[in-house]
Amino acid sequence: MPLGNWYSLLQAGKVVTLFSAIRLPAEILFGKGQRHALPSVAARLGTRALLCTDERLAASRDFARMLDGLREAGLAVRVYDQVLPDVPRDTVAVCVEAARPFAPDLVIGIGGGSCLDMAKCAALLLSHGGRLPDYYGEFKVPGPVLPLILVPTTAGTGSEATPVAVISDPDRTLKVGVSSPHLIARSAICDPELTISCPPALTAIAGADALTHAIEAFTAGRRSPSPELAQKHVFIGKTALTDHFALLAIRLLGRSLERAWREGTDEEARAEVMMAALAAGCAFGTAGTAAAHAIQYPVGALTHTAHGLGVATMLPYVMRFNREAALEDMAEIARALGLADEGRSRAARADAAIGEVARLFAAIGIPPTLAALGLPADKLVWTGEQALGIERLLKNSPRPVGPAEMTCLLDAAYRGDLDAAAANLLPAQEARA
Repeated sequence: MPLGNWYSLLQAGKVVTLFSAIRLPAEILFGKGQRHALPSVAARLGTRALLCTDERLAASRDFARMLDGLREAGLAVRVYDQVLPDVPRDTVAVCVEAARPFAPDLVIGIGGGSCLDMAKCAALLLSHGGRLPDYYGEFKVPGPVLPLILVPTTAGTGSEATPVAVISDPDRTLKVGVSSPHLIARSAICDPELTISCPPALTAIAGADALTHAIEAFTAGRRSPSPELAQKHVFIGKTALTDHFALLAIRLLGRSLERAWREGTDEEARAEVMMAALAAGCAFGTAGTAAAHAIQYPVGALTHTAHGLGVATMLPYVMRFNREAALEDMAEIARALGLADEGRSRAARADAAIGEVARLFAAIGIPPTLAALGLPADKLVWTGEQALGIERLLKNSPRPVGPAEMTCLLDAAYRGDLDAAAANLLPAQEARA
């Protein structure tokens, strides 16, 4: 139920259970020039910083200035600048072993999502030892890790605000995750000026990833509240608090993502897209994501395409699949996207939301089908089997996804038939209002 509907019920005197939960960084700094606060923030948290980034960013002027600022503030800094896309498992061990003699007391990640996830993993192993596979899954991290400062330079993953680090393991076909509240940054510093240099393709992929995060968090199933729910699950489904952040992200991306893609120097659009990515991270870091992300794991493994491309390709089909089970949420998404709703039914507004997401993604170059993404037709069955195994994500779906539903959804997304994704719709009385 959208946040506004909770307020309406409260004002009408109806009894509602405002169970909610959210896990966020202790400090979030957002805005133009906020990167210059990094030395002051770091100096409050430690004196010896391990800094994780990639080779391209390490050669940039912005990075050099941030590094100089840290040293001028009295910090000793060791730079690991070999972060690779998707964080290969063994590179984490290389980073950590190189850093141990330096004995850092805080870890800073600067860069895209992989740089931030590397920083999380390094802080974890430096704090608790062992091997990264020891911590795969939820709540496997036994306690706090070294203080983390995360500084994103792209606007998409939201990793600066989430409790998750995703890595690629050569012993596994699919990417894996470490999920724990202990991985949430102590400080997230988000400066949209750092995204100005992002090329259009990266802007599109990252922004589409953020919109998928927000919509899947907003349409996630709502679970029965209990004292144990948030203690046993990192992702707990939608709540009033996560809805607030998800709607903010949807609103900002709906009006600014295409502008940022077309004109990368538009500072207002860049700021709104980065704020949206952050807000989406705040939402899905507790609510979770669902079917689009579950399907992307095997699709990404087979096509070697960017994560944001895969989830965005799937999103319109997943929305159509979930339409009847999340009709009110879909109608609320239409409002957030700025679509006129006067005199229109909930169903019409829901359809408009799905159509607008498909239109926006087409405009910025997101492939419209799994076939266009490069998935071989003879791998559809395998893709479905693998996706069905990712229960931690599928359990968030507002509509149950079994083998038959997965087959229908994948076939529709492969052929580009949105209506086919809605086959075997739930009876109207089962739809979630």
